Amino acid sequence: MGSYLNTGFRAFELSLNSEIYIDKSEIISLLNRFLNTRQRYICISRPRRFGKSLTAEMLSAYYSKGVDSSFLFDNLRISKFDSYKKHLNKYNTIFIDMQQFLSNADKDVSKMLSNLESEIKNELRSLYPEQEISEERKLNQILSDIYSKETDSLGESNGFVFIIDEWDCIMREKQTDADGIKLYLDYLRALFKDRSYVSLAYMTGILPIKKYGTHRALNMFREFSMTDAGEYAPFIGFTEEDVRELCSQFKVDFNSMKKWYDGYIFDNDLHLYNPNSVVESLLRKKFLSYWSQTETIESLSRYTDLNVEGLRDGIVSLIAGNEILVNSETFQNDMTTFNNKDDVFTLLIHLGYLAINPYSKIRAFDNDKSLVVHIPNNEIRKEFKNIMKNWS
Repeated sequence: MGSYLNTGFRAFELSLNSEIYIDKSEIISLLNRFLNTRQRYICISRPRRFGKSLTAEMLSAYYSKGVDSSFLFDNLRISKFDSYKKHLNKYNTIFIDMQQFLSNADKDVSKMLSNLESEIKNELRSLYPEQEISEERKLNQILSDIYSKETDSLGESNGFVFIIDEWDCIMREKQTDADGIKLYLDYLRALFKDRSYVSLAYMTGILPIKKYGTHRALNMFREFSMTDAGEYAPFIGFTEEDVRELCSQFKVDFNSMKKWYDGYIFDNDLHLYNPNSVVESLLRKKFLSYWSQTETIESLSRYTDLNVEGLRDGIVSLIAGNEILVNSETFQNDMTTFNNKDDVFTLLIHLGYLAINPYSKIRAFDNDKSLVVHIPNNEIRKEFKNIMKNWS
């Protein structure tokens, strides 16, 4: 097992050993459908503390070669699917925590990418000692060579699975570094786009992929987010069924749990709960705002204090329990480009502070593409009220 290449199952095993674990392994069956297809690039974004890293660790444990992780998955939901055994531990898997690389590089994007290339090349040298893996050659060139030489006479090769956690940390922590962001996105495009060695590329973060004008920088990726989660919606958080079972197990009032942490609503009337808040509430036996214990509350204050026309009026209306219309079309998928209040509100949807109500009756016109949003629950409303107290 390596630090980045075929990282094994230890991280996921720790989650399975936890007092509270909800089985979301069925997402693997969805991803397996797209292995080695044109649709093999998938980016799923969701708010902080919604289980992004846990899912990434699970995928690494499932796909990684060189280990047998069946003892972890044989009793999970994925084991009931026909594709389970076919892809279990069959792929050389590269797991990259971008946040870790950025922090280790003192938030220098160029240094981060250089370190990333060097570390992964070192592990490839151990796995493929017969290959020419020099520091001068780019990682995408090396992976192309490995793939070509590993492909058998029938033209079959499993290729590589890439799992990128916190893929958008550069956009969040280097918000004004336009050159660094462009360098990073160009690097990802060169690593992934039209590369035969990619069997699957799975990215997860908070923000959707950065736009330049009306175009996305990584247009090979199919995106699923808090504004359009598609078939991946049940895996973004805890479902109502999950929470009911947990409340029964821990002898906690479900209706109180619902008021505090429900409110993320998707198609088919699917209600999702913030997993971290539910777990903390069950373990601590208290209904509190657990978001205030993370750095995300600083983000809320930063964006609600922006001098954008109509923003505070909208927030006051939301705190009062009303719904508002938000046009998300102009949002540039970053944390600095705000042309109007709707761009700020769209960001707050992706951060988890606002939620969409797809069944609301308020619409300007039948063909209106605006989203109807609200403050999802007591936890978030409390944070908004705390922020409002500081307004002059």
